[in-house]
Amino acid sequence: MSSANKNLSVYSDKNLTDISEKRFALVVSEWNEEVTEKLYKGASQTLLKHGAKEENIIRKNVPGSYELSLGAQYMAQQEEIDAVICLGCVIQGETRHFEFICQAVAQGITQVALKYNKPVIFGVLTPDNQKQALDRAGGKHGNKGDEAAIAAIKMLGF
Repeated sequence: MSSANKNLSVYSDKNLTDISEKRFALVVSEWNEEVTEKLYKGASQTLLKHGAKEENIIRKNVPGSYELSLGAQYMAQQEEIDAVICLGCVIQGETRHFEFICQAVAQGITQVALKYNKPVIFGVLTPDNQKQALDRAGGKHGNKGDEAAIAAIKMLGF
């Protein structure tokens, strides 16, 4: 279901695992900062709401979404990190650059999760324009950051 028909901040909180002792790395793209800061706020607040300790939420910034994969790998290789949440925003432009970046980031994040056998969550928006991005970063369609945090919590209980 597309987010045009769903609020990204609405989720089931049934059967969530205890995360009070879990450590989360949030890797945040600096590119499209107006959007990614809102994604970070949503993700971190959702983790705290469900029992994470503030000191167990580690934030690392990377220059852009392309760098999320390597940033995720740096964090995932640390044994004390239980889950990594990657937050970024790639807005469609006039060239195919968008396609290459989105494909590389999706594949890279997946590879990191499989390599380190831990949740590495794709919290990257891929909208057509800035308005769509803001609508999905705390706007009328909720916050993809919330959705990414819940995905991490649920995967930790898998």
